[in-house]
Formats: sequence, structure tokens, C-alpha cells
Amino acid sequence: MKRVVSILFLIALWFSGSGQTASNNKQKIEEWKDARFGMFIHWGPVALKGTEIGWSRGREIPVDEYDNLYKKFDAPNFDANNWATVAKAAGMKYIILTTKHHDGFCLWNTRQTDFNIMNSPLHRDVVKELAEACKKQGIAFGTYYSTTDWHHPDFPLTSPGGQVQRASYDLDAYTGYLKRQVAELLLNYGPLFVLWFDVPQRFDATRGQGVIDFAHTIQPDIIINNRTGAKGDYDTPEQRVGGFQNDRPWETCMTIANQWAWKPNDEVKSLEQCLQSLVRSAGSDGNLLFNVGPMPDGRIESLQVERLKEMGQWLQKYGYSIYGTRGGPFKPTDWGVSTRKGNTIYLHIQKWNGKNVQIPLPDLGMDIKNCKLASGGKMKVSKKEGMTILEISGESLQPINTIVEIETSGNVMNVKPLEIGSESLSYNKKVSASSNPDPNWQDIKSINNGDWVGHYWTPDVKDKMPWAEIDFGKPEKISKAIIYESGDAVKAFELQYLQNETWKVFYNGTTLGAKAELKFPKITAQKVRLVLKEFSKVPGIYEVVLL
Repeated sequence: MKRVVSILFLIALWFSGSGQTASNNKQKIEEWKDARFGMFIHWGPVALKGTEIGWSRGREIPVDEYDNLYKKFDAPNFDANNWATVAKAAGMKYIILTTKHHDGFCLWNTRQTDFNIMNSPLHRDVVKELAEACKKQGIAFGTYYSTTDWHHPDFPLTSPGGQVQRASYDLDAYTGYLKRQVAELLLNYGPLFVLWFDVPQRFDATRGQGVIDFAHTIQPDIIINNRTGAKGDYDTPEQRVGGFQNDRPWETCMTIANQWAWKPNDEVKSLEQCLQSLVRSAGSDGNLLFNVGPMPDGRIESLQVERLKEMGQWLQKYGYSIYGTRGGPFKPTDWGVSTRKGNTIYLHIQKWNGKNVQIPLPDLGMDIKNCKLASGGKMKVSKKEGMTILEISGESLQPINTIVEIETSGNVMNVKPLEIGSESLSYNKKVSASSNPDPNWQDIKSINNGDWVGHYWTPDVKDKMPWAEIDFGKPEKISKAIIYESGDAVKAFELQYLQNETWKVFYNGTTLGAKAELKFPKITAQKVRLVLKEFSKVPGIYEVVLL
């Protein structure tokens, strides 16, 4: 009864326009940044179908059928303690659970709607059990709550994909519903680490800020993302590692497989891809929120669990170079990133294509007292023209990530981020394409940004001979290319260069796959094209490296 009275009081406070509207969460944000690595969980009755949560409503699954899946949702092997144990084994410091997705179904004992887990055969408060499991195991707990709701009659839009306008709706009434549910989550399961909103659609900045202000009346230090319609505390790049940004917090949200919700036989990312995402996020000064989708019976799929444990094993050895660090002082480049803490820099060499590594470091404005490889091995340090040159033999390189620990004479935390040289001649050079249908998700700029895990370029479905072009800006000599494909759709391709206004072929190939290393006689060119001649489905290209 006390909780109900508290919620009614807070709603009255909201309507009156009074109450605290400014957050006091700077310390919490720093704690959140220190954590660096969290688990995202997308789960609900849709797991029975193996299609995407929310988005498959009215698309792959008729609306009525989708909305009645919860009546069959039993999940006999659901164990919140096991979920928390998996997260802890992975080295994750916090968990964000999807308490309500765009489909409107609620995973807690809400008083605001009967469309919730307590009316399913499972009949267990998933949010409560996971919150308690996290507290028991020392993991911070936060909740995802979809700003949009395609099931609720007062929300203006409905399925499929929120593209259908309702004949009648009441957005103000829905906003009240949303705030009452947010109050339930904060009061009954808090204090929470994070409130993670999503897809505001008809919520503008004013309405979204109202939600943020309301949440702060209940928990002044709650951290809130940028998807209420308002700016919030941090940015959320999706399915890609964010670019270097240390003037505003951010967190990459990414799936360990392809789909957010569980999908039968979904392809799980390799350990190399997983660690690439984590390390590159930290080196760009962001967090990684890594998603799993439990199966219909409540278990996290064994292959996903295995991969997460492998990440945890790596973090047990080298987590000191990730947790509590900040990105820099060197900006990310094609071969790796750097993190820093106090007077120590951790240089992460994630990929290098030569036999030996030679890295010139720009002047930091302080002395370098010591350099060593975290895994042991030989390296040489020298000075040349004001640069510190690191030389590492090929046998000392680790398969996934080689860490160089650099001890300096002063605190490196306030050093302004510095540019560092790339290995690839194509890195961040001007790019263009025959087609680029979705620049928000499959941008042509993805093919030379150093990230071969997140976004990739896909041409238009009608583009029968797609090409991607890189302009070095001046003539360069190249003799090797490394191309990363998403999947294995490509069956024939060419590499061409522009000579006297004519495109000339200098390499013919068949398949690409996850990684294709191509060698050819040295040529001099300013513009190079990858031409995809044959493919079994619309192809996706993560990265084109030219050396």
C-alpha cells in the first residue's frame, strides 16, 4: 500500500509542475564509465517464435497472434541467478533488462496493464528476480523501457514498425501511463543504475525532458540515455562502435549474434570480433552494452555463454587496461586504440598486417619512463625526430590484442587527444559508392573507419554491379588489400584503379568471406575501386584495407 501511495504522490507532483528537475549524477556517470562493460538482455514471449522483439509484430507474425504469445510463455528454465552468473563470468559490471519493448509487454508485476508477465504461465516477476540476483552478485542493475508502445491504444502509432497511424489516440494520456510505469520501476526495483529508453517516435525534446525530470524527482542520480526524445546523459550508437568522443559520455549497444531477441541458429560473433568491440569502445572513450537473447525456456544459449566466458577470461588477465580507464591519449586508428589511467597508457594493437610492428608515437609533453608488453616478449624503444618509435617483433604479437604498457613521468589524463599514424593507406580517406541506400545503418563511410565488426556498407538491392571507391588524395603505391565481408555473399569481384581517366583491373577474385588477404604486383594509384560482380544476396562490406 505504501508503494501505491508513493506513486500517486509522485504523479500528483508531476501534474503540479513542482519537484526537482535537475539531476545530480556526475559521480554516477563516472562510476558507469569506469564499469565499461554491461549486459543487455532482450527477452519476452516473442522468443517462442524466434523473430525480432517488437519489430516482428504485424510483420512476420500477425498482430493478434503476437499479442497472445504470452499466454503460452512458460520458460521453465528461467533462472535470474544464472543470468547474473553469466554476466559476472563475462566480466560485465552491469545488466540492463528490457522490461517493456515496443510490443508493450511488461516483464514485471505492473499495476498499469494486464499485458504483463504475471498473467502468463510463467507468472513470475522477472524484473524483481533479476534485480535481486544482481544485488546478490554485486552487479549494477538497470532497466530498458521503450518510449514507444505499439500495443497501447493511446500511443499514436502501431505495428508494423510503428508505421501505422491510429485513428484515435491520446499522447498525453500515454505519457501519464509511461510515467506511472517508470515510477513503479524506480520505486519497486531501485535504486537503479540506468534508465535506458528507446525509439521516442512522437516524443519530442520537451516531452522527453519531462520524462527525465520526472524520473529525477524519484531518483535524482539516475543515469538516463538519449532516447526519450531529449538529450539525456549519454549517446547510444547502435550496432557499431562509436567514434572517439570524450566530451560527452556514450555507450555502444550491440548484439552478440545478429538479432536482439533469440533466433534459432543465429550466428554468434567470434571472440576476436567481441573483444574488438569492447576494446575499441573503451579506446574511443565509450562503454559496450553487449546483448544476449535468452531462449524460450529461459536459458541463455550455450554458444553465447561460451563466448562471454572467453571474454571474461581475457578480462581476468587484462581488464586493468579497460576498467576505470578513459580513451586516449591517442585517437583510434586502423590498427588499434589506446586507453589511459593515471600516468599509464595502454596501447592496444588489434590488427597488424606486417611481420613486425613499428609505431611512431607523437610527443606527449612528458617523458616515457618505461614500455613493456603486457603478455611479455621483446620490444625496442627509440627516439627519432621528436617521436618515440616502438618496434615489436612478430613473434611477440598476440592473436587478438597485443597490449603495450607505457609508463610516463606525469598524469596523462589531461593530455589533449593526439592523432596517431595508421597502417592502411585507405584509412579514413574519401569514399564514394555506386549506391548507398541507408546511410544511417549501412554507410559507405564504414568501409575504411577501422571497425570491421559494427556497421558495413551494403549497396542498393537494385544495384547489379555495385562499387565502392577510395580516393587517397594523392598517388600511393599499393601491393596488398585486405577486405572484410559480412557473410559470404560475394562470388566474383574486381579491384580497379583509375589511370588516364580509365578504370583498369589489377585484381580478379571470387569469394571474400570474413577476411580476404590479396597480394598483387605493386601499382601506383590515387583512386581504387572494389567492384562486386556476382553475389548470392545483397552483399555487405565491413572494411577495405589497402597497403
